[in-house]
Amino acid sequence: MDNKRSNPKPVLAIVGPTAIGKTTVAIDVANKVNGEIIGLDSRQIYKGMAVGTAQPTIEELAAAPHHLIGVKDPDSPISAGKYAKLVLNLVKDISERGKEPIMCGGAGLYYRAITKGIFSESETDLDVREKLIQEYEETGPDGLLNRLQELDPEYAVKVHPNNKKRLIRALEIYTVTGKPPSEHFNRQEKFGTPTLNLFTVLLTIDRKELDKRIAKRTAKMLNSGWIEETKMLRKGNDPIAMHPMDSIGYRQIAAFLDGKLNKEELEAKIILRTCQYARRQLQWFRQENIDLTIDIGIAPDKIADHIVTGFNKQ
Repeated sequence: MDNKRSNPKPVLAIVGPTAIGKTTVAIDVANKVNGEIIGLDSRQIYKGMAVGTAQPTIEELAAAPHHLIGVKDPDSPISAGKYAKLVLNLVKDISERGKEPIMCGGAGLYYRAITKGIFSESETDLDVREKLIQEYEETGPDGLLNRLQELDPEYAVKVHPNNKKRLIRALEIYTVTGKPPSEHFNRQEKFGTPTLNLFTVLLTIDRKELDKRIAKRTAKMLNSGWIEETKMLRKGNDPIAMHPMDSIGYRQIAAFLDGKLNKEELEAKIILRTCQYARRQLQWFRQENIDLTIDIGIAPDKIADHIVTGFNKQ
């Protein structure tokens, strides 16, 4: 597999599905290579969402330097393109200080923006998005999907009608740029140049074991103030303007707070949605250029050493 890109020295990236234990592995590796960790997560970057986005704990943050964790207000959305620029600047800064940058996270789109670039017109328009969200809520997905099928049949076949975020984003791109999403993505594949030379490690585990981890972590998060955190985020804020509140868990807790779900239903729905999301993450990363795949269920105490050995061979 050819992963030689524009940078002579690769940057280590540790990716994988939610709840698999990426943070623990990244900290172990960072301590072995004098590294600093750069979050690759579309939600952990926001303030006030430490519980619901499973941000590194105070102890974990103290165990190794972290970047892009809890640094932005949740009503200030960030595009994948802007995130990529932040990462590039951090990689440069960390490297110039003689440290090893280590990217860690599960945001597939952000990973692709860093490795392949992203089309220049990918900015977010909250007014357009708000109108599309309202239309989705009022009329359901069929009307929006029919419109997307007319505007971009090539991309529409990839969008499930229940994937609210992807459907709305596709129509937002068209409305803002006047071009169908497939045209942007095709141009990205054809003309986009890699921005970082990565050595990417994909963490995997048996699916049933991952589901157990997700269930256990969900219960812990709900008992650690996730509901109270959601109340604080909703207090005095417009949920539509707070894009991160559309994340798994926060949506279900909002329904619970509005009396639409009981506690058992709340936990079950979060676990189900998170398990589904984890599978989509794995599917996404398996389509990327992965240099090393590690099953963390095998010799977990040797994972960091295995990663460092593979990385040092580059």
